[in-house]
Amino acid sequence: MHRLLPYFRPYKRLLLLAIVSNILMSVFLVISIPVLQPFLQLLFDIPRETSSTGILQEATGIQAIEHRLNEYFVELVRTQGRESALLWVCGLLVLTFLGKNLFRYLSLYFMAPVRNGVVRDLRNRIVAKILELPLSYFSEARKGDLMSRVSADVQEVDSSIIGVVESVAREPIIILGSLTFMLYVSPSLLGFALLLMLFAGLVIGRIGLVLRRQSAAAQKRLGLVSAILEETLSGLRIIKGFNAQQWQQARYERENALYASLLTQISRRRDLASPLSEFLGIAAVAIILWFGARQVFAGEMMAPTFITFLYAFYNIIEPAKHLSAASYSIRKGLGALERIEAVLAEPVKIRDQENALPVQVFSRAIEFHNVSFRYPSSEHDVLSHINLTIPKGKIVALVGASGAGKSTLADLLPRFYDVVEGQILLDGIDIRQLRLRDLRALMGIVSQEAILFNDTVRNNIAFGLEHVSDAEIEAAARAAHAHEFICALPEGYHTLIGERGTKLSGGQRQRLTIARALLRNPPILILDEATSALDSESEKMVQAALSRLLQNRTALVIAHRLSTVQYADEIIVLERGRIVERGAHESLMRQNGLYRKLVELQAL
Repeated sequence: MHRLLPYFRPYKRLLLLAIVSNILMSVFLVISIPVLQPFLQLLFDIPRETSSTGILQEATGIQAIEHRLNEYFVELVRTQGRESALLWVCGLLVLTFLGKNLFRYLSLYFMAPVRNGVVRDLRNRIVAKILELPLSYFSEARKGDLMSRVSADVQEVDSSIIGVVESVAREPIIILGSLTFMLYVSPSLLGFALLLMLFAGLVIGRIGLVLRRQSAAAQKRLGLVSAILEETLSGLRIIKGFNAQQWQQARYERENALYASLLTQISRRRDLASPLSEFLGIAAVAIILWFGARQVFAGEMMAPTFITFLYAFYNIIEPAKHLSAASYSIRKGLGALERIEAVLAEPVKIRDQENALPVQVFSRAIEFHNVSFRYPSSEHDVLSHINLTIPKGKIVALVGASGAGKSTLADLLPRFYDVVEGQILLDGIDIRQLRLRDLRALMGIVSQEAILFNDTVRNNIAFGLEHVSDAEIEAAARAAHAHEFICALPEGYHTLIGERGTKLSGGQRQRLTIARALLRNPPILILDEATSALDSESEKMVQAALSRLLQNRTALVIAHRLSTVQYADEIIVLERGRIVERGAHESLMRQNGLYRKLVELQAL
């Protein structure tokens, strides 16, 4: 539980009120135990003289208190009659149970915002962490597994851990109060109860030893099931196109069956606790009935006192069962909490340094000095000893075969990854010394895949910007040659475009991303060939938009269609992570090297 304390801290006042309410509820429940005894005395019509004979004649200490209470109620019967005394006793019982249920409701009332708040904060922290983690983390993590941690694991923490906080605060007091009364009534009978509870704890505890480990495995398996489902939804076109529905269905069913099997094992262990506790409780009651009845027959205990003892013991069984279930739930929830904390504890290597420098403008040049890079899971450099200068206002194109390192080189500039060796300088300052937010604010990115969100056209263009006017958004759309098709949509700029913009054509989606970049008006532009996946007509429209976008900007362009980069001020030819050729289009064609070979291959 101590691992959840930091999450409870913002709600300590409400949590304290919930705990106090639980304590008061428990107190009223414990008070109801001795209040039952005078009712039973009246019911059994125990005469006054009986209370001064037998064991009560020798009563001392705590038993003397019982003797005086008995005398009080006998006197009440004598002076006001049995019916009036019974009315007083019933009224006292009603008051005690009114107090119990009132404070039970108050405990739930104060606990509701705590539970929902902790769940909200956990989800917010995970999503904030996901947004903070570097891209290298997601090259190995499954999106479906991360979604499972945000949804299923957090819900498991709520139901399995936070939901039993009330039991942990309430049940021990009820058990302690009931045990105190039972100790006062008959230490020997209490001994039987304690032996039983110890035995039950050992038996049930052995059942739950592996529950936590199985729970963690189940949550991990659920992450795999969610990941396959996410891949299925994302790849439906390919799955259907390759007639792979049965193959994908079998893959999902295999993982889902393993998950269901684990859940069955966990459920069987958890569900065994209740019937086992009930059986052990009945066995204990039978022993207590036998032993207590002997004490009543021998005159060592009054029948009402014995019945009250049984009521006190009953009040122990239910809380003990709740605590047993809470133990199971906490073990199960800890597995989910560990998966959540694994994400929260993931180190963020790409972040602002202490005393990071602000940067608002770009004035001179971007310089790559002897830059080398390798991915964490790779043993070989993806880029090796790259030296490159991009003066302000110039366009530099990166070309080469797939896997040459073009996209990786572009990803280093906004610090999606950090260099392993060397430096990247912006106006002579290492970009690792600059504020990350300021650095990325200087850049606009248009990727080959148009990344859009399930929102309106307007919000996709204004993505990440606040206080943007409709006029500014429309101007950006006009510059990107997107205004006409936007106006033709059912609700214009307020039309929802579907997940990843599926309601639009490829060319329309790409023009929206260009409009988004134009609205930001960045001095530095990173273009990952935005026309390679388009038809000729769409490509012409997008190229016109790109020409507007590139005006008076510094650009790093990743080129797949080499015909689109002949206008570049310098073309960098990469092969296996190294610069093998560089220069303008005409000079590279005259060199008769790799660049010319690539151009001629595309011309075939």
